[in-house]
Order: sequence, then C-alpha cells, then structure tokens
Amino acid sequence: MKKLFALGLIGTLAFAGCHTSKINTAAGHQKTVSTIAFGSCSDQKRPQPLWDDILAQKPQVWIWLGDNIYGDSENMDTLKAKYDRQKSNPFYQQLRKSTPVIGVWDDHDYGVNDGGKEYPRKKESQQLMLDFMDVAANSPQRTREGGYSTHTYGPKGQRVKVILLDGRYFRDPLKKNGKDNVPDPSADMLGESQWKWLETELTGSDADVHVIGCGVQFLPEEHPYEKWGNFPTSRQRFLDLLSKTKPKGAMLISGDRHIAEVSKVTLPGLSYDLFDITSSGLTHVSKPHEEPNKHRVGDMVAKLNYGLITINWDKKPLSATVKINGDENTTYLTQEIKF
Repeated sequence: MKKLFALGLIGTLAFAGCHTSKINTAAGHQKTVSTIAFGSCSDQKRPQPLWDDILAQKPQVWIWLGDNIYGDSENMDTLKAKYDRQKSNPFYQQLRKSTPVIGVWDDHDYGVNDGGKEYPRKKESQQLMLDFMDVAANSPQRTREGGYSTHTYGPKGQRVKVILLDGRYFRDPLKKNGKDNVPDPSADMLGESQWKWLETELTGSDADVHVIGCGVQFLPEEHPYEKWGNFPTSRQRFLDLLSKTKPKGAMLISGDRHIAEVSKVTLPGLSYDLFDITSSGLTHVSKPHEEPNKHRVGDMVAKLNYGLITINWDKKPLSATVKINGDENTTYLTQEIKF
C-alpha cells in the first residue's frame, strides 16, 4: 500500500508539471543536467517494479540501453505490438512525461537474438525503435541508416554529451565455437560510416562530460557471451580513438548481460580511468553465478537494477557518482569516477 501511494503521488507530480520541465527542447538544452538514469533488458510481459524507484530519483534524462522489449521477430506488426505494450505501462508513461527519453537498441528489440547486419528487416525495425523513442518524423535519424545518435545538454562549462552507439545494424556476424562466441579480429562492430561519425563527435568536443553507451559491454574480455571483446580489432580501435581524441570526462555505459557490474581500464592519453558501467536488467536477471572479468571493480550483481549517474559539478576536479540501484530504494554498487 505504501508503494502504491508513493506511485500515485509521483504520478500526480509528474503529470502536473512535466511538460515545462523537459530538457530536450532548443531552449532547455541550456539547463544543467546533473542526474541521468539508464537501464536495459525490459521484458514487456513481465512485472516492471523499478519505474517508481526511477521516478523517485527525478532523473533529467532516461537512457534505454537495449532489449527495451523482447521482440525477436521479423514481423513488424509483432514488434510494434510489443513496443506498444511496453509504452502503455502506466509508470513508464509517467517517466516519459517527466523526463526526456533517449536510447538505442540491442538484439531482442532489434529483432533477432545475437543479430547483426544480416538481419533482413533492420530498416523497418529502425523506424519502430525511433517511434518508441518518440523521435520526430523530420529528424535526420529517420533517414540515416543505423540507430546511433548524440544528445547534448547544458551550457558551456557544464555540458554533457551522450553518444549512443549502434552495435547491431552494421555489425559483422559473431564467430562461434559451439555455443560460445569467440574473438574474430577480422570482424567489425560499427561500420565505417558510424566510425567516422563517432570520431567527428569526439574530436574537439566542447562537452565537459561524455557518456558513451552501447547495448553490449565495452571492456570485459573473458566471458563467452556478447561483448565488444568478440571484435577485438574494433574494441582496440574504439579505445585508441578515445586516447587520440582525449574527450573530457568520458564514461561508458552498457546493458545486455542480465547482471550489473563495473569495469575499469587505464588508457594512454587519458588522464583519468575509463569505467564501463553495466546495468541489466529491469525485469529479469541471471541466477547468481561467478564469471571472470579482470577489469571488474567490486561485485557482480544479479538482482533487478538500473543505473544512476550524478555529476558533481561543484567538485574540483570534476567527478561523477554512479550507482547501481534496485527496488525499494536499494543501492547495490557505488562508484566514484574522477575526471
């Protein structure tokens, strides 16, 4: 009963004042963004107990990191019906009304498990994903192949750039050894057009914080599931690009894995450690287990979770606090990131 009352109160507040608080407008882009929430792996058929917790954090941006539905179909009517079911969730509707929503897909919402550029309905699926994100009909995203995008918030000196990478549309097929994925140095993750776009977005960027997201994990190398590590040449190219362009305050966020964890590497050229914060899933997770990750910091979490970034603009040097949170205002992991 307590939770239902809180939901109703949050919903009333969200509906009462949300339209004027949106940041994703020409004027609103100058508002300083300090709180960003993100998550992945939301099965539209399952209970969704985290939206009230997310609403209570009053995020200024919500980022979907893939498996935003479990579509798994080449039938666009099927995918649309599943998106509609997710979008009709009353608590998610409250979030949409109070908070700008951006995001990118992973595989199940793309249309096929573990899929890449070989998926035959990717163009049609892209439009449904953009519909789900409420992307305007005249947006350049509608005519550009791939689901990647960039979003900039805040005034100069307190500017955040969110870069969302599409690890599906252009990605070469996975190399398999039985059921396990194995590294393929000859395969590519992003495709040349997306690589060129990414370099442009990073080169000379005036943002003070760069949040770079993708459906699959960037840094882990050892587990046999999907990851950038299955494309080692692309993974190294990505890290080398960060070393070359030296963006201020970069952090990575990812989903997919049905677990949450924090990974860290040190890169030449960057004066700060690079973290990959994985948050998954919103509706279901793996059974507790152990798996290797030489880059992991802290514990691996196998409980329903979402990620929360708080940028500490008043601290010098600049820093961010990233939390992996769960139901009933629970915090499982906290990572301070100093830039």
